Formats: sequence, structure tokens, C-alpha cells
Amino acid sequence: MAVLLGIDTGGTFTDAVLYDEEKGVLAKAKSLTTHHDLAIGVGGAVGAVLAQSAVAPAHIALVSLSTTLATNAMVEGQGGRVGLVYIGFDADDAERPDLKAALNGDPVLLIAGGHDAMGQVRAPLDEAGLAEQARALAPGLTGFAVTGRFAVLDPSHEIAAREILRRETGLPVTCGHELSARLDGPKRALTCVLNARLIHLLEALIAATEGRLAALGIAAPLMVVRGDGSLVAAEVAKAKPIETIFSGPAASAVGGAFLAGAPDALISDIGGTTTDVVVLRGARPRIDPAGALIGGFRTMVEAIAIRTCGLGGDSEVAIEQHGLDTALKLGPRRAVPLSLLAESHAELVHSTLERQLRADLPNDLFGRFALRLHPPLAELPALEAEVLARLEAGPMAADKLINNRREFNALQRLVNRRLAIMAALTPSDAAHQLGLHRAWDQAAAEKGLTLFARRRNAMGLPFAGGAEELARRIIETLTRRSAEFLLECALAEDGFREAGLSRHALAVAALDGHSGLVRIGLSLTAPVVGLGASAATYYGDIAGLVGAPSLVPEHAEVANAVGAVVGGVHVSAEVKVLQPVEGIFRVFTRSGTRDILDLGEALVHAQEAARVQAEGDARTAGAATVETSVSVDEKKVVAEGRELFVEALVTARASGRPRISV
Repeated sequence: MAVLLGIDTGGTFTDAVLYDEEKGVLAKAKSLTTHHDLAIGVGGAVGAVLAQSAVAPAHIALVSLSTTLATNAMVEGQGGRVGLVYIGFDADDAERPDLKAALNGDPVLLIAGGHDAMGQVRAPLDEAGLAEQARALAPGLTGFAVTGRFAVLDPSHEIAAREILRRETGLPVTCGHELSARLDGPKRALTCVLNARLIHLLEALIAATEGRLAALGIAAPLMVVRGDGSLVAAEVAKAKPIETIFSGPAASAVGGAFLAGAPDALISDIGGTTTDVVVLRGARPRIDPAGALIGGFRTMVEAIAIRTCGLGGDSEVAIEQHGLDTALKLGPRRAVPLSLLAESHAELVHSTLERQLRADLPNDLFGRFALRLHPPLAELPALEAEVLARLEAGPMAADKLINNRREFNALQRLVNRRLAIMAALTPSDAAHQLGLHRAWDQAAAEKGLTLFARRRNAMGLPFAGGAEELARRIIETLTRRSAEFLLECALAEDGFREAGLSRHALAVAALDGHSGLVRIGLSLTAPVVGLGASAATYYGDIAGLVGAPSLVPEHAEVANAVGAVVGGVHVSAEVKVLQPVEGIFRVFTRSGTRDILDLGEALVHAQEAARVQAEGDARTAGAATVETSVSVDEKKVVAEGRELFVEALVTARASGRPRISV
């Protein structure tokens, strides 16, 4: 049987698995994700499994990649700066709260054009105005998002705008009709903006992976896991990175279900940046019919119903004030653990922490370092460019890098744009202090914990009694927050979707094990399947808090890489049929519209068009053989005793296993 290579690039680790379809997992390995050059981490993990198994690179028939890159970028509010080309919409449409939040100050170009609800042109596309505005804005952007009014019926204006933008600016362009066939222009624009913001990130990952695979002598087709757990060819994924939102969690869900063999369970994957929970029913994760919700934004991307919170082993530890109460805050931003930074920059880390420990007064910048990640893809404001330039020689202590509040804010913007990253205290450091994790520099972790413990609470007293006490509090906070999140997910699945129910007084009492005149209890009826590198460390205690059995299957630490190779290609295509005037049935296909006088003939034409489109898309996505099914959802009304056709939605679904090299 074929030998398949699964790779998962996460926020902290890059995992690799060699999988034989008859023998199962042949070899597995982890390597640190190297954000400044992703190829190093990929090469380290892949090289390790090749060495373990003695499988010749030429014998690998397929490579499949899952990644948390897009998910983490959205959770942390990172990505490029894009321009939204809004065709046929007015200024009020750009003020929709979700779209405005997603744009986050990025420019909007309101361009004349667009179509009506029957696919007819409302106004000619303002090509000259678009070209002029695009040229003026291009130097400060990394890409464009294009959304036209009713472009899902006729995408010609979006396509024309894309060609103009590419010609005038040379920047990547995303069109809304390529991402969704559903109506709701502002929501499609939001999805389009987020996709455009992520393109350069995924392109860099795929290029790094392809380059390292070639250097190792692996010439197999490369697939990428989408957010619904299916696979798609790398070339297709590069144009639609938004579809890889939840790629890593989806792969974990597929791999976790495969490894655990539990038909009903809560699959919880704790990574470096996020914790992702999927409810498994009948051994299958549920698809979210409303579209993927990530970073607070509801998109039009089809994805497994995953709930994600910014809580992981590398969540930055901070202090938050609630009146006179001071509490630990974990995440949502990821930081490089101090113990990990010390592995590569021991002199800098230890000398800095020792200098800061000798200081008379604590400082919020103590125990924090800044690292340059990537060169900018677009021109930066002067202050941001100046701060980033200071990091060219390597990491710097934050208190030496930053001189004032304006520079601090500039650094935060660089981090948000994924041009820089902070190193700071994390739960991984606490785990090193307590002996739960031993891979990195425990002495650096202890110094960082000691520094943080000296910070003042609301009463002006030291926040903790020392490194050991603070480490225990951090791990306890991570465990408690994880249990609360699991409980929140289970309650929502049962229909109790009110925010914050897991922190209701009765839920808090139940998690605290309260037993007085009233015994209060909350427990899950399904086991918790813990996945991730630190699953064995935490999930016994986490599951215990919510009264559930804990199951950490063999290969749990690389479940995402396993899930990447056991999936298949699944695509769908939709064709809409409308009746603009009585007796004329208009069929909207990707290649154009066609008016037909007979409804039955129109539906037959729509079904064939949908089937051909789905099969073509499946083969483009990398399927070797394709099986297709077609369904018709026809809507009619009765008026004055007559049955009248309103519309029909024809959906074709195509599936197949990916092509492999022989």
C-alpha cells in the first residue's frame, strides 16, 4: 500500500507522520515551528520521520499539510493590509459593524457597477476610477478584496475588476464569488477581506513546504486540509487561504476520531496558541451550517463546527485588574516562551533577566523580548519601520527597545501585522518550573516567573510569593479555563448558548465541588479526548473538573498530522434557477446565464451544469476518481389557487480520494 506523509504546522510545533494504509503510523516526529523561516521546522520534522522509518523519499505517494496559521492569525488579529473594492454598494453598506471591524481601518473603494437580483447590470463598471484609486493605494497594501452586488449571479464585474487590479498593482486579488455562492454582499465582503489578508501567509507556508520537500527528494502531490476536514490541492489553497481556517483543528478532529475510536466525545486539542473543541456524534464531527466563526467574525466558509478560544501552552501571561481584585490573564496572544528563547539566545535572556531582577522597582516591560518575524510586504509608517529596523540584528529586551508609549504602540502594531512577535512568560514556562515539561531552559523560566511574581497587585503587594507559587497558579488557571471552555461548548451544543454560562455562580460552585445543604454538580455524558503535545499533562485534571472520563489516545500528540492523511477531497457546486418573468426560467451557471421556457428543461440543465462544475472542481482540487450526487431544493408558493415557482437551488457534491504518485 501507499506510504503517505502528513505534516501539521502549528504555532509552536511542526509535526510529521508517515502513515501506511495497511500498517498505520510508521513514524512520527516534532520540530519547533520556525516562524522566521517555516522551511526549517518542516524540514526538521520530515527529516526525522524519514530517518526513523528508513522509508525512501521517492516511495512517498502523497503529502498532506494541515496548519493553524490562518486560525492563529485571525485569533490574534494579524495579517496583511488590504483594500476592499466594493462594486455597486453605497457607503452605508461599508459601515456594517462586522465588516467595519474586519476592515479595521483598511481602505474601501466604492466603485460604480454591480447587478440586480435577477442578474441584470445596474450600472457599468467604473474601470477608470478603479484603476486610478488602486494605483494610489497600492504602495501601502498587501492585496485587494473584490465584492460586487449580486456577483454570485453574474461575476463579470468582479472578474473585470480583478484583471484591472492585477494589471495596475501586481498585488494578489480575491473575488467574493470564488469563496461563496450565497447572497449577503456585506458578509461575502467580510469573508473576502479576511481571505485577502491571509494570502501571503499561506503562500509562504506552502512555498517553504514545497521547497523543503524538493530538497529532501520528495516529489509527491501536496494537499492542504480545509476547514471542513477535506483535502484540496496546494495551488487551490493558496488562492483561498480563508478555507484553511480551522485546517489544523479540522485535521485534529478527523485524526482524533480516527485514533480514539469513540463515536461520541468532546475532542479537545490544546496547542500553543489556541484550544479547539469539536463535538463528535456517531464518529463524525458536525459541519457548522452558519459558516465558520473565528476571531469574532462569522464567515461564509464551510467548516467543521469548532469552538476555539485563545488559550494554549504559549499564551502570554498577564495581569488584569477587576477593581481591587488582581487576576491572571492567559492569552489570547501567543508569545515565545522564555525557556524556549533561552535555548537559542541564552546570553541575552539570562543577562537581561538577571539585570531586571536587580532593579529596585518592577516594570511591565521586564521579562519581555521582541523578535523580528518577517520583512514587511508593504511600506510601513516611519515609526513602525524604525522600531522594526532595531530588531534586524536579533531579539531585544523590550525595556531596551521601547523608549516611550508611541514606540510601544508601534511595536504592538508590528506584532498585529505578524512582522514581530513577543517572547514572554507562558504556561509552558510554568510547566518547566514544576517539572511537567523538560525540553527547554528551566533556569530561564524560573527567572521569568520570579520577575513576574514581583509585579504589584491592586493593593501594591507582590503578585505572588515566588516562582513556584506563581507557576502553580498559572497551571491551575489554564486547567480551570480549559474546563470552563469545555463546559461552555457542551452547554452550547445542548442549546444553552447564553455567553458566560460556565462562569455562572452555580457553574462555578459545581466546578469548585461545592457540597453543603445543596450538592451542586455538572458533568459531561461523553468522554473528553485530549489531543496535543501537552494533552497527557493537563487533560486528566481538566476532565476531572467536568466529571468526564479522559481519553488520550496513542499518537495524540500528532493527531493533526494523522488527520491530514486519512481525509479525502469533498467539494460542492451550486446552480440557482429564478423566474424573472412568468414563463421564463433563468439558470445561473459559472459560465453565464441561460433563459429557458420550460421549468423541467431548466432544472435538467441546472443539474448537469452543477454536476460538471463539481466534478471539475474536485479534479482541480486533486481528486483521482470522483463520485457525484445532485440534489434539488425547489421553492413554490400558492397564489389565487395557482402554484407558482419561486426559485430552485441545485447542489452537486463530488468526492474522491486524492491523486497519489506511483
